[in-house]
Amino acid sequence: MMDIVDRLSPAMASSAYSIAFSATDSCINCLPLQTIIHIHARPWKKTALICRVSSSTSVLSVHSVNSYHRHHGINDSRNVLAMASSAESLVTIPSSNSTRFSNEKEDYDAIVVGAGIGGLVAATQLAIRGANVLLLEKYLIPGGSSGYYKRDGYTFDVGSSVMFGCGDKGSVNLITRALADVGRKLDLIPDPTTVHYHMPNALSVRVHRDYEAFIGELTHIFPHETQGIRSFYGECWRVFNALNSLELKSLEEPLYLFGQFFRNPIACLTLAYYLPQNAGDIARKYIKDPQLLSFIDAECFIVSTVDACRTPMINASMVICDRHYGGINYPLGGVGGIAQQLADGFIEKGGRIEYRANVKKILMKDSKAVGVKLATGQEIFAKVVVSNATRWDTFEKLLDTNQIPKEEQSFQKCYQKAPSFLSIHMGVKAEVLPPDTDCHHLVLEDDWKNLEAPYGTIFLSIPTVLDPSLAPSGRHILHIFTTAWMDDWEGLSPADYVAKKEAVADLIIQRLEKTLFPGLKDAVTFKEVGTPKTHRRFLARDEGTYGPIPSGRPKGLLGMPFNTTAVEGLYCVGDSCFPGQGVIAVAFSGVMCAHRVAADIGLERRSAILDKGLLSLLSWFRTLA
Repeated sequence: MMDIVDRLSPAMASSAYSIAFSATDSCINCLPLQTIIHIHARPWKKTALICRVSSSTSVLSVHSVNSYHRHHGINDSRNVLAMASSAESLVTIPSSNSTRFSNEKEDYDAIVVGAGIGGLVAATQLAIRGANVLLLEKYLIPGGSSGYYKRDGYTFDVGSSVMFGCGDKGSVNLITRALADVGRKLDLIPDPTTVHYHMPNALSVRVHRDYEAFIGELTHIFPHETQGIRSFYGECWRVFNALNSLELKSLEEPLYLFGQFFRNPIACLTLAYYLPQNAGDIARKYIKDPQLLSFIDAECFIVSTVDACRTPMINASMVICDRHYGGINYPLGGVGGIAQQLADGFIEKGGRIEYRANVKKILMKDSKAVGVKLATGQEIFAKVVVSNATRWDTFEKLLDTNQIPKEEQSFQKCYQKAPSFLSIHMGVKAEVLPPDTDCHHLVLEDDWKNLEAPYGTIFLSIPTVLDPSLAPSGRHILHIFTTAWMDDWEGLSPADYVAKKEAVADLIIQRLEKTLFPGLKDAVTFKEVGTPKTHRRFLARDEGTYGPIPSGRPKGLLGMPFNTTAVEGLYCVGDSCFPGQGVIAVAFSGVMCAHRVAADIGLERRSAILDKGLLSLLSWFRTLA
């Protein structure tokens, strides 16, 4: 089948001429791809540009969102962004050569580059503190790797469907908290099984939502390691409980750190103890069975795309325990709802979002980041710039400097780019799946040595097990992805590229037929294949990378940079900052970044003397990694 993902961004792939902004069917029917959505709201003036669009995409009228609601009887503001007919669309500035910033007089407190989850959380957290924030997104909807697209009646998640941080208790439920801070709440579907492992030697393990049920299943398979299993996972809980007892803010802000230490010194010391440690080293203190240790490698691989010995204990513990504490919960209507709700809440809190705003350079003045330059040549200025791009993209592409700062050089020695993914989005006949099929699967059926090998481990999500509304009646969605390196896809002719995609996808489908679903190939009714080139192009990630992985054996999170950088006025947020990869981790990064930025622009308490001392200390610690 034609690979629409290589021609359109995931956001644009709902059809050649339409974009979906809500889970309803009242979507834009005929919105030319040259148009963009532009919302500019302040708490005292919530307006959107609601325009009639002709083939020339000229703006004819502007209305208040609230008056538009009343006139058209609309209760959900998201539907305003989706409602149109063949003759009318709700859009603003017409095309990519728009001059919407040509007369820009306003200097912002912060410009956030990229509306992934990390960027969205940072932007919303700044907005609720009263900051004047501009969020610039290259594509047509927010979310990045946590976005979605629609095609032939299916709603596909761009990235993972396993959502951590959406629980209703504790402090590690960072997605729930970020949404609540902007007055938003998701409708969630609890997942009874986080993941079903299908591993070598016919090892089959379900990670049940109930912790004791999971431990019971694992100790039944490995009865001789019962004590070791409880000891290792018990240490994970020790780390998680310490995290979950603290108010999570910036670890680069000394007044916050002192406050947390005096309130809960044991939790702080616990985290300091585990900061330089890896999950694999802890596991090997208690467990000897090689197959069980390989299983724990697989548990960590889901978190970090590397084995347990290279996965920081803090990262592993956040995910391993939150799946039982807050549970895995799937947003009704798809994962893209998280980003859209954050974006809507951000606008309501006075933030401004510009879509199809392609940032090409971070502007510098007197060695300080002072704004950004768009692909159109337009320049926008702010007190600070927050980059939600990877650190490689930020310092090698966006930052126009003669030399990468020393701290970034050190980061690139300690960490390398993780592989990208080959992804397959499929629609299949429902009858090919057994009635008790779990939503999420990890398949490595032949040899543990292939865990990290390209195309070795298969991640599989079937979100329609939880939310049938994502697919047409009688159909299921299969989202399959496996690690792949960019260099395996370079240098191919267009015909060879398409042929290779089909060949690799067919082999993966054959493996799933043999392991899980006999007759799968014949049940496929829709298929799109994406490669590392797809991820690079549409997610704007260098080599399509999933994020950073350690170059060697790390000292836990000791070498992972935080949000500040060696460039004054420039901050980073996302998976190449502490604490790393995954939705819950990048949300944490966003919370931390916003706190540090707010202190630096005068919206939070700070001590310049203590700041300087702490940042120097943290920089020294990273040299020990």
